[in-house]
Amino acid sequence: MQIPAPFDYVRATTVENALELLARYGPDSRVVAGGHSLLPMMKLRLSRPEWLIDINDLYELDFILRDGNKLRVGALTRHTTLLESEEVAGLFPIVRDAERVIADPVVRNRGTIGGSLCQADPAEDLSTVCGVLGAEAVIRGPGGERILSMSEFHRGPYETAVGHDELLCELRFGIRPRSGSAYEKVERRVGDWAVGAAGAAVTLAADGTVDDAAVGLTALGLDHPLAGAAAVLRGRHPDEELFAEAGRLAAEACDPVADQRGPVDYKRHLADELTQRVLRRACARAAQMQEG
Repeated sequence: MQIPAPFDYVRATTVENALELLARYGPDSRVVAGGHSLLPMMKLRLSRPEWLIDINDLYELDFILRDGNKLRVGALTRHTTLLESEEVAGLFPIVRDAERVIADPVVRNRGTIGGSLCQADPAEDLSTVCGVLGAEAVIRGPGGERILSMSEFHRGPYETAVGHDELLCELRFGIRPRSGSAYEKVERRVGDWAVGAAGAAVTLAADGTVDDAAVGLTALGLDHPLAGAAAVLRGRHPDEELFAEAGRLAAEACDPVADQRGPVDYKRHLADELTQRVLRRACARAAQMQEG
């Protein structure tokens, strides 16, 4: 049986209280909400916090709110809430695509978007989703509030810009007309980590050409959207030849490693094929929005 190292536990009542506790207990404390990322690491003793600060009572961080041209999502919003939200699916269908293939109902009922992003696992789906959507992370700490892009937020595998005395409180997504998005994942079995996955977000100009685009990969050796694949799309009419070109660029740019989930050449093939699929679907959805 795997047992975590000894730790103490405290339950925060407000965001301010959580920040006070983080400041009091310092770098040896960790925040826990769903716990599906942290607790397994504690059982393996890869993480050995002396204090766990439970934030499940911070209902002020559990919300989905449209605010002008932004969709604001609290960091404590559960996966199942995102999956079931018609507003989120209407604005950003990539979120529902991804949530459908994240783990299982038990994990989705407890896991949160903030916990997923702060874990920063290279095989974590919502990091890619937030990256291609150009989301902003709202972080609070002793120095007040700061807002970071996803490229600033994620510093590498299992590392974010959130300080030991700070708390990720909110994600903000820009709403754009004539936009579509999609996510697709290959996994060995339902609910497993990705062998490889891809996400795309596309905005069409009035003449039907691609005004803006972003493509991202999961579990394929990249932690940021693909600049080359996105650049080749802009200003061109979406078609199969264009999708194939973007897929080739994605395969060339990714840097997968061989492991029990597959060899490098197979994973590069996935980068190519999945990029084409999500671009095809994202462009079709953007065209539907344009017609609507």
